[in-house]
Amino acid sequence: MPDRAEGGKPAAIESDETDPLTQARTDLSASDLARVRAVIAPAIDFSKAEQFEAMSGGAGTSIASVNADSLSQFSSNISFAEEESFKLGNALFRKLWVSSPSSTQASDGLGPLFNARACQTCHLKDGRGHPPEGNADATSMFLRLARAPKTDEERAALAARKVLNFPDPVYGAQLQDRAVPGLAAEGNMAIRYAQIPVALQGGETVFLRKPDYSIDGPGYGALDTTTTLSPRVTQPMSGLGLVEAIHPADILGHADPQDADGDGISGKPAVVRDPSTGVLSLGRFGWKAQSASVRSQAAEALAGDIGISSPGAKRNHGDCTVFQKECLAMADGVQPRLGDTEAPDPVLDLITFYSENLAVPARRKASFKETLAGKKLFYESGCMSCHVPKFVTRRDAANKAHAFQLIWPYSDFLLHDMGDGLADGQQVGEATGREWRTPPLWGIGLTKTVSGHTFFLHDGRARSLTEAILWHGGEATRSRDRFAAMEKADRQALITFLESL
Repeated sequence: MPDRAEGGKPAAIESDETDPLTQARTDLSASDLARVRAVIAPAIDFSKAEQFEAMSGGAGTSIASVNADSLSQFSSNISFAEEESFKLGNALFRKLWVSSPSSTQASDGLGPLFNARACQTCHLKDGRGHPPEGNADATSMFLRLARAPKTDEERAALAARKVLNFPDPVYGAQLQDRAVPGLAAEGNMAIRYAQIPVALQGGETVFLRKPDYSIDGPGYGALDTTTTLSPRVTQPMSGLGLVEAIHPADILGHADPQDADGDGISGKPAVVRDPSTGVLSLGRFGWKAQSASVRSQAAEALAGDIGISSPGAKRNHGDCTVFQKECLAMADGVQPRLGDTEAPDPVLDLITFYSENLAVPARRKASFKETLAGKKLFYESGCMSCHVPKFVTRRDAANKAHAFQLIWPYSDFLLHDMGDGLADGQQVGEATGREWRTPPLWGIGLTKTVSGHTFFLHDGRARSLTEAILWHGGEATRSRDRFAAMEKADRQALITFLESL
């Protein structure tokens, strides 16, 4: 892939404003920049592990014993005083909110429509969500609702990045399957699967589950005929602060929206407007890279999932719309003596700090022969073109613990066309209905241990890493086909490598 790391402006970014994404790595001296380039160069020797490869999160990597709490450790290099902030943030992350009015004034304001009562309910053990299987509930998976612009004014707002898309006029931006007493919930997500056989080299056949989504028992009438349903499972929380500390120039260095190098990979940056400041920034969080910071992601989750307003999203009635008058008439949990939101500062600050400082777990078996063989196949199959192995974070990161760290997220944090099979038909800012942000792979091998399942992809349709790879299409078609054509032992070696992450 050609070197574009000095911040050359990708063709997809056009703005009449000052573009903060054109900056080069001004945080580094010339000698440091040369060192960084040498360190993050792709591996060429697969006979042994690379230096520091097992320390996926740099100096903050957790080396705690592998168990169900492996993704809930704090970064090893934060200060003693910061440990207190982390633990306070953890308590707020687990806090169960209640409906208003309540004698527990510091905890009321839930909903009125909501999906969960606490952050931890969706991000159980800070790990990966799952689709509702059997009698399991859907609190770690929900449906995003959005429609295309219908007027010139709406198209102009989308082009100016003033909005990411347009919610359903009645149901809003998200289907809430729960409500406070006295109010009807919006309905329940329904999933029906069809089986798709895929033949692999050696005679093995894998059956993929193709989901079809609908809403059972819509409580407020029909959705707009153009509203799309996009299922999302919650993502692991590890290393978010380190991701935020990656310099934009290094992410843009992998962008090639016009596929100028002809390799079939057209990574596109997501440029979003910070909802609090209005400043254009590089989106790097969420399934479609719709958030530029951990704080804005946390604020949107509080408002959308729980119905709790904060300084980052001042929506006291959550996702209620003007057509849900009973919802808007419900009491909120704002305490004027504390501020104008239900979760005033420092609540959002502490939740943000907690989210930014959940440690990345150390690699397991990084130097084992089969792991290294799988790593070589991962590279040779082209997987690392999107799942970029490593970055060095910026020296001037806001938190010292995140500064100048060699990290191994295995993502380029760009948008990629993943083909018809994974398309949801829903535009989110720069992302089309076929595009998704490359999800980081660090910690993926601990999914079963932490979350108790092996459901992957944005909607958990894949029941194994093998199925997840076989669902790749679009820009990843070539890599998927190479995996399918491998001998069974080679496929297993590649899976072993992924399980070591």
